[in-house]
Amino acid sequence: MPQEDRRTRRTRRLLRDALVALVLERGYAGITVEDITERADLGRATFYSHYTDKDALLSQIVADLQAELDSRLEPLLRAPSVGFSGKPILEMFRHAAEERDAYRVILRGEGDGRALREFMEARSAAAAMVFGHRARAMEVTPRIDIDVLARAWVGEQVAVLRWWLEAEPQPLSAEAVTHMLLELSLRGRYWANGFDGEPHGVISSGTPAAPFERLTP
Repeated sequence: MPQEDRRTRRTRRLLRDALVALVLERGYAGITVEDITERADLGRATFYSHYTDKDALLSQIVADLQAELDSRLEPLLRAPSVGFSGKPILEMFRHAAEERDAYRVILRGEGDGRALREFMEARSAAAAMVFGHRARAMEVTPRIDIDVLARAWVGEQVAVLRWWLEAEPQPLSAEAVTHMLLELSLRGRYWANGFDGEPHGVISSGTPAAPFERLTP
């Protein structure tokens, strides 16, 4: 790698680490570009040669994490499979454990929720694409809108992921959490709550609904 590329990567990593550490200490609103450069031991001119403001730096952190995660997920999603192995979920949890502080900043909704929205939108779009491709490949018709399905799936994972990252000490291994999420996906919430048999619900009008279809995202 050329010397300039190495220097750029090092500088951006220093700025990224400085922002993440400061946000966890003080909250996003309470820090300035001066705080970031002081923590990173870099000049203001260096910061502005890479980013326009701290919002741009935060957005880049989200983009970098997404790119790293997508790179790790790509071979798993590309592998032929008609079932649900849970491997992509496990890989996301492992990646989050390696980049714990950056994930915590994003999942807490720092920066007026901007980072979290960017993360959720990207993950939901990726999930919708996978679900759509899988449905076409297996010649099935999803029973609910793909976008709703994808957002529900991602929201569930993100909620559990934030709890898992914030807990001290960590209550479960990544493998254990993945297994539970996979069981919930395959068997449904009725089963997860301990009930047996076919579940029945009531729709908003008060009319008894037909047994729920088992959905597998």
